[in-house]
Amino acid sequence: MLIPAIDLMGGKIVQLVQGERLALQFDDFDYWIERFARYPLVQLIDLDAAKRQGDNRALIQKILQRLPCQIGGGVRTATDARALLDLGARRVIFGSSLFAAPEESSASTTPQDCVRVEFARTLAEEIGNDRLAFSVDTKGGLVAVRGWQQNIALRPEQAMQLLEPFCSAFLYTHVDTEGLMQGFPFAVAEKLRAGTQRQLIVAGGIRAQEEIDALDRINVDAVAGMAVYSGLLAT
Repeated sequence: MLIPAIDLMGGKIVQLVQGERLALQFDDFDYWIERFARYPLVQLIDLDAAKRQGDNRALIQKILQRLPCQIGGGVRTATDARALLDLGARRVIFGSSLFAAPEESSASTTPQDCVRVEFARTLAEEIGNDRLAFSVDTKGGLVAVRGWQQNIALRPEQAMQLLEPFCSAFLYTHVDTEGLMQGFPFAVAEKLRAGTQRQLIVAGGIRAQEEIDALDRINVDAVAGMAVYSGLLAT
């Protein structure tokens, strides 16, 4: 299944390369909302909130009224999640807040030290597993946090194993290929698929319908942004 991505920054829809360089931006929201209306799920990310540089709450409210979305970016507490669910989000994405601070992580720490399991458990109890998606992103093979600017000493499959009881889906972004439209590393998807029973959604460089079809055959869903907005991938 293809899940179109809407990333918001500065009041516009944007596409960044590897989370840093601005490549595309749009302000014709009605056009893209209409394009994505036929999809059962759209991914909506508030990049400003994720970077602690304000938010796009008014736009988010408008989009949630018209599209079925899972939403992330700056979601750090159960209160944050409930506010977004009350606006109409189908599911809320937690990311960096699930992990220990990078300065607390080293080669000698255990996976259990790197993952805030009790926080995840509390979220599941207060929000419900079915309303939670957990984002596990990597850069150079290790989990990347704080806007993909820092790594912790943890592999994605280790993180998923510890977090699996508390969510309904994992979102995995391969930062090394994000926004480059060079293809997603299929072997990574296969490895992660073997390690979890939850819905698995991957992102990072997806460029063709053939990739999406191949991922679908192993029960992995795909988020695409750059290929959609550049016209390479039809929607």
